[in-house]
Amino acid sequence: MNIEIIRGILIPFLGTVLGSACVFFLRKNIGDLVQRALTGFAAGVMVAASIWSLLIPAMEQSAAMGRWSFVPAVAGFWIGILFLLLLDHVIPHLHMKSEEAEGPKKSWQKSTMLLLAVTLHNIPEGMAVGVVFAGYMAGNSTITAAGALALAIGIAIQNFPEGAIISMPLRGQGMSKTKAFIYGSLSGLVEPIGALLTILAASFILPVLPYLLSFAAGAMMYVVVEELIPEMSEGNHSNIGTVVFAVGFTLMMALDVALG
Repeated sequence: MNIEIIRGILIPFLGTVLGSACVFFLRKNIGDLVQRALTGFAAGVMVAASIWSLLIPAMEQSAAMGRWSFVPAVAGFWIGILFLLLLDHVIPHLHMKSEEAEGPKKSWQKSTMLLLAVTLHNIPEGMAVGVVFAGYMAGNSTITAAGALALAIGIAIQNFPEGAIISMPLRGQGMSKTKAFIYGSLSGLVEPIGALLTILAASFILPVLPYLLSFAAGAMMYVVVEELIPEMSEGNHSNIGTVVFAVGFTLMMALDVALG
């Protein structure tokens, strides 16, 4: 595994770390309006990445199936949805601004539950980066180094506000700045780990690469619809989240088309 690949899978994690570091420079908690905007931005990036970086390549790689080339994309997409649905039910977690935890009932601290919620939806992002880089390493003609890098950068961009969204509220609850930063950073650690494990299993996954690309897309779309869209739409001025969603979507789309 060369330096280019290692750097690529670490880029998204760096975005989370930099976002979590906002806790050292911002004195107050993130306002509701700003939080909705950041959440909308992250959702827009994830939707665009799911389409251009994952679903479209999955169908292109299945072109030999003719009119049935959509089958791997549909099957993988649904498996990704069901996988995240399963994780939602077996892992205790607490969404932002929610008072009741989801999943099995545990008497864990609220900060732990929040960390698990963010970590849960970082799993498909790490897998997405890993699958795309695995395809590039195997010489897949539909996946270029620039395209894989575009996805990594896009995920890193949306991870920046995500890191701030987890570390700032923890600081607002009385946690020390250093501990809030560590918690925020740890929420993104699952991404390079997931990407690395996916790359190491490349020889096994390449025959089903279209299914895995769409699997990651389905998992990310589950996170967007189940968590991010409701959070960006609640309360007054919900149009802010929608507008910034469009900004994130077009930015990721432009990145993928320009670099891919």
